[in-house]
Amino acid sequence: MKRRSFIQKSSSATVAISLLPNLFIQEEEYSVLELMGKEDIKLYGEGINLRKEAHDAFLEMKKAAYSDGIDLKIVSSYRDFSRQEGIFERKFINYTDEGMEPIAAIEKIIEYSTIPGTSRHHWGTDADIIDGYRKVEGDVLDPEKYGNGGPYEDFKLWMDENSETYGYHLVYTDEPKRRGFKYEPWHYSYAPLSIPMLEAFRGKNIIALLETEQFYGAEHFTRAFLRRYIQNNILDINRDLL
Repeated sequence: MKRRSFIQKSSSATVAISLLPNLFIQEEEYSVLELMGKEDIKLYGEGINLRKEAHDAFLEMKKAAYSDGIDLKIVSSYRDFSRQEGIFERKFINYTDEGMEPIAAIEKIIEYSTIPGTSRHHWGTDADIIDGYRKVEGDVLDPEKYGNGGPYEDFKLWMDENSETYGYHLVYTDEPKRRGFKYEPWHYSYAPLSIPMLEAFRGKNIIALLETEQFYGAEHFTRAFLRRYIQNNILDINRDLL
């Protein structure tokens, strides 16, 4: 694992000193089943459901945000393969029932949803986070709600300034040239763990693994599509997480 500094030079950096032992976690071997969400892992925190180091860092970040009038709330964190499979299949069936061609349906799905077995949510390091103080109607995971004048504007500004101090980095940024999944201002990853996990995942034969799956829509995957998906959706992310 490459040693990196996740502490920003800011007034809040001193708070994060207590997290320093977590920033240089020993690299360990992650199994294919674990990386694909097919193996049970130990999760911590009611309503948090993250690996221990990510859980502890989140609580420190939540405490700091609370003092600034922000209530960090996780709406989705760990998802196993079966749950991701259900999300993917439901969308595939709905889109194709509406008349979409299978390939078009898959391209639509992967604007925001991952192919089962490739989700960062399988790792117990990533979470979709909002401000629990805000009462918002409709879908809380709507990028417009995080922009200027949106109900989560203050949350986004706070996270932009502080989240990396606690090891949490935005995954799918609004960088204009970034490809793959669309901008998700709610999806944060605990970098000290997710970086080595992504490195381990990249070391597996992802294409071969996906070619053996039998969920609805998988029969339409081609090698060319899967290579593009890996390059664009798995790897074209915030560079700090590579």
